[in-house]
Amino acid sequence: MTAATESAHPLDDTWEPKGLKTGALGLFSSVVIGVASTAPAYSLAATLGFIVFFVGHQSPIVVILAFVPMLFTAIGYQELNKADPDCGTTFTWATRAFGPKTGWLGGWGILAADILVMASLAQIAGQYVFLLFNANGIGSDPTSGWVLLVGIGWIALMTWICYVGVELSANIQKVLLTIELIMLLVFAVTALVKVGTDNGAATSIKFAWSWLNPFDIGSFSAFIRGLVLMLFIYWGWDSAVSVNEETADPTRTPGRAAIISTVMLLVTYALVTIAAQSFAGVGDKGIGLNNSDNAGDVLSVLGKAVFGSGSFGTTMSHLLILMVLTSAAASTQTTILPTARTSLAMAVYRALPKAFARIHPRHLTPSVSTVAFGSVSIVLYAILNYSKNPTSVIGDCVSALGLMIAFYYGLTGFACAWYYRRNLGSSPRNFFMQGVIPGLGGLILFFVLGWALRDDWLAPSDVSTSYTVWDMPFAPHWHIGGVFLIGAVTFVVGLLLMIAWRIAAPAFFRGEVLHEGTPTLVPDPDVVR
Repeated sequence: MTAATESAHPLDDTWEPKGLKTGALGLFSSVVIGVASTAPAYSLAATLGFIVFFVGHQSPIVVILAFVPMLFTAIGYQELNKADPDCGTTFTWATRAFGPKTGWLGGWGILAADILVMASLAQIAGQYVFLLFNANGIGSDPTSGWVLLVGIGWIALMTWICYVGVELSANIQKVLLTIELIMLLVFAVTALVKVGTDNGAATSIKFAWSWLNPFDIGSFSAFIRGLVLMLFIYWGWDSAVSVNEETADPTRTPGRAAIISTVMLLVTYALVTIAAQSFAGVGDKGIGLNNSDNAGDVLSVLGKAVFGSGSFGTTMSHLLILMVLTSAAASTQTTILPTARTSLAMAVYRALPKAFARIHPRHLTPSVSTVAFGSVSIVLYAILNYSKNPTSVIGDCVSALGLMIAFYYGLTGFACAWYYRRNLGSSPRNFFMQGVIPGLGGLILFFVLGWALRDDWLAPSDVSTSYTVWDMPFAPHWHIGGVFLIGAVTFVVGLLLMIAWRIAAPAFFRGEVLHEGTPTLVPDPDVVR
C-alpha cells in the first residue's frame, strides 16, 4: 500500500471519500457502540443455559478463555485500522491481504451473520414488550403473530434511527447501555450477597476455584461447543471499528474502543456468570441453569428468584425484563450500523451494485444499505416465524452464527499478520502486536470453526448444538444437523452471489479496484510496505 495522493485513485478520476459524517463519534461513543452491539443482557439470557449444558460448573473459565481469541482479534483490528481506517473492515483488509475473492467472502460473512441474528433479536424484543406489561400469554409464545408484529416494528424503528444519523444512534445507545449495565451489576451483586449470607435459593452453591479449571470439562468437544457459544456472546465489539470513518481520530480511536469493549465484556460476563451460577446452581430442576425449560431465557427466571416477590422484587424483576428488552433493541440497532457500512464499502469498491454506496445528503448515512438491510431482515424474520418449527430454526440460526463469527474474525487476524509481514522485524512490539498475536487469534478461531463443523455435521449427538435435523432422502441417508446445514447453505449462497457479481461486474475481482497497492485515505507513515 502506498501513500495516498489527491489526484490518483483506482476507482476513477472523480473519486471522493464515501461521504459519511466525519468526526461524529469520540472514544466514549465508540466504546458504547462496541459494547451495546454485543447485547450483554440478551446474550447472557439466551445463551448461558446452553453453555452450562455443555461445560457445567466450568462456565466461568470458558468465559475467560473465549476472551483470549477475542482480545487477539481486537488487537488485529486495531493494528489494521491504524493503516487503513475503512468502514469495510474485514472485507477491505482481507482483499488487500489475500485478494478479491477472499475479501468478498469475508464481507459476506459479516452480512450473513448480521442478517441471521436479526430474527432472534427482533423475536426477543417482541416477547419482552408483552412480558414487561404482564401479557405473559402472548410474551411466552415466541411465534405469536403479535410478537412478530412488534418485532418487525422494532426492526423498522431501529432502521429509521440508523438512517437518521450515527450521532442519534450513539446517543440512544448511551441510555440503553447504561440501563443494561446497571441492572446487570445490581442483579449480580444481589445474587452474590444472598449466596454469601446463606439467603440464596435451595439450589445455590458458593463459588469454588475448581470452576476455573478447564480440565474438569467432560470432553474436548463439549469445551469447543461452550467456546463457540461464548463467541456469539462476545460478538459485536467490531461495530466500534465499522464506524471508523465517522470517528474523531479514525486511525486510533476505533481500535482503542474495540479493545476497551472486549475487556468490559470480560468483566461483565465473568461477574454475571459467577453470580448466576452461584445463585441458581447447575441442576436441571427449578431455577437450575441446566433446566431445559429455562435455557432460552435464564435471566427472567432468575430475576424473580433473586429479587423476591414483594413490591420491590416485582419492580426489580420488571426492570430486569426491561433490561433484556433494551439490550435486544440496542443490538438490533447496532447490528444495522456495521452491516450497512460493510455493504457501503463493498459497493464503493464495486464489489456490490453501486446503489448500496448512496449516502443521504443531509443525514450522511448509507441510506440504501441501511434500508435494504432492515427490509431483508424483516422478510427473513417473517419467513422463519412461519417455518415448520420456527423456534428451533431461529435457534439454529443463532448457533450457526458462531461459525461465521469464527470465520471472519479469524480471517481478520490472518489478514493483519500478512498485511504487516514486511513490518514485523522493525521492532519487538510490531512482531507481536502485528504478527504473532493476531495470527494466533486467527489460528484459534479457525481451529474452533473446524472442530465445530465436525461436531455439527451429523445430528443428533451429544456434542451437536442443532435443534433441527435434515434427514437426507437419498443414500447414504445421513441425518445432518441444522447448524451445519445453515452454515453450509449460507456459504453456498455467498459463493453463488460472488460468482454472479463477478460475471456482471468483473473489475473488482480482477484486482482493478482494490488491492494491496491501493492508496489509503489516512496512511500510517511508519508502516513498511
